[in-house]
Amino acid sequence: MKLTRRNALLLGAAISGAAALPGLGFAAGETPIKGGVVTFAGLGEPTTLVPLSDSNTRTRAISTKILEGLVKFDAEFKPQPVLAESWSLSGDSLRVTFNLRRGVKWHDGKDFTSADVKFSLLAFKKVGPRGRITFANVADVETPDPLKAVVVLTKPTPYLLRALTGGETPILPAHAYTSDNYSESPNGNAPIGTGPFVFEEWKRGSYAKLKRNPDYWQKGLPHLDGFVARFVGDAASATIAVETGEADFATDVAFSDLERLRQNPKLAVNVYTDAYLNNAEIFEFNLENPILAKKEVRHALAHAIDRKFIIDNIFYGTAQAAGSNIPSVFKQYNDEAPFHYPFDPAKANELLDKAGHPKGTDGKRFSLRFTYLPSDTFKKTVEYLRSNFGKVGVKVEILDGDLATFIKRVYTERGFDINLNGISRLFDPTAGVQRLYWSDGIKNPAPYLNAAHYNNPKVDELFRAAAIEIDETKRAEQFKQIQKITGDELPNFSVVALPTVIVRNAKLEGLVTTIDVTSSDLAEAWKKT
Repeated sequence: MKLTRRNALLLGAAISGAAALPGLGFAAGETPIKGGVVTFAGLGEPTTLVPLSDSNTRTRAISTKILEGLVKFDAEFKPQPVLAESWSLSGDSLRVTFNLRRGVKWHDGKDFTSADVKFSLLAFKKVGPRGRITFANVADVETPDPLKAVVVLTKPTPYLLRALTGGETPILPAHAYTSDNYSESPNGNAPIGTGPFVFEEWKRGSYAKLKRNPDYWQKGLPHLDGFVARFVGDAASATIAVETGEADFATDVAFSDLERLRQNPKLAVNVYTDAYLNNAEIFEFNLENPILAKKEVRHALAHAIDRKFIIDNIFYGTAQAAGSNIPSVFKQYNDEAPFHYPFDPAKANELLDKAGHPKGTDGKRFSLRFTYLPSDTFKKTVEYLRSNFGKVGVKVEILDGDLATFIKRVYTERGFDINLNGISRLFDPTAGVQRLYWSDGIKNPAPYLNAAHYNNPKVDELFRAAAIEIDETKRAEQFKQIQKITGDELPNFSVVALPTVIVRNAKLEGLVTTIDVTSSDLAEAWKKT
């Protein structure tokens, strides 16, 4: 197939606006040393080791060493073969054929085949937190032979290939899932993969341990003998772990420690903008609360947030101000103007008065329950916001809890009023941003799907149209219309675009080899002596 501009878009080649990741730290040109175990200090423990039902970055940080996707993307956002050796698109853009890699074995010795691809894509479509959106146009996956999988689409799907990485949609062993209730499979806790490392042990509350895959299809890889993910309770513990050498790298260190860590000759500090995940702090309103159902109240609280303070004092200059939920790397889609609610306490007070919520004799207007995705920086942010909201007469009760408690409280029990979430806005607005507004999430709740319970048929329709639009000019206009509507109705908004900070042992090489940074597989990682 000739790679035309149109087919380049459909098959995931780089497009204007999806900027290359600056400073991507690919492995140096030295001869790698074999052996050794790399230890990662990660904040908190995942709920599963397979991102089928929970795509949280805690899961991906481990799963991507075990499980692989059909493709991966380099620093220029160009697709590279992994479990698929090649792919092609039919003339009508409704059939994508993947020629699969020969000789790949699952860690239990069984052959990897097209049946695994079919099972995985349809399973993610059925239960994945964003699968119902990402794979909405996938009608079937045909398997004409064990090494060929044909994805059959009902409509053109311009972002499809970008969704097929090991971090986003890993290929799972069909034989490990004997029931339609995928949560019953032991594979979620002891995954079987095709990747460079084999699951060895998950000691709850402490660590997950992987060992080298001696039969990995990439000959000579991995260089390491193993990988250990240690679960730490706070950012200070992550910092101590890398400083003392107990861990080789960490991604959740205290931002206040970064300058000191940069002065340590034994360590290296890298700050990335992850152009694949495009993570952000997202402020969400529970629109079922009668007070928050008033648009003026939502606007008022937005005006009570000082992004500059958050960037300077909580993220120590590493984060970036955000407004639109569509990441700024997609310049042709992004339109920040409708989301500009500058820090203006006087405006916040004026809007709250107009909304019919005057201050009482005690200076209070009303009370709200504030939940947050558990992390040190998010907690600091909500504590700061509690203070700011209090200054405009809104009393805030902060609800703490671990990740499982947070997910249950927000998406099942609906036991919150305002929420500070960590959302991956992803590689395309259809895949990452649509779920923040998609009304389907009201009747089919899932983690990280429309916590606000926003329901606007016009916005739903615009997202449906953009999901299949091949003309980039038209698609950009559709996304800008969405931003105009949601920027006014404001069910949620991005506070800051989050950095990906890695503090590592300076002798550790080959840690980051793909555009999705911490979702690298560590196949090329090694330690200098």
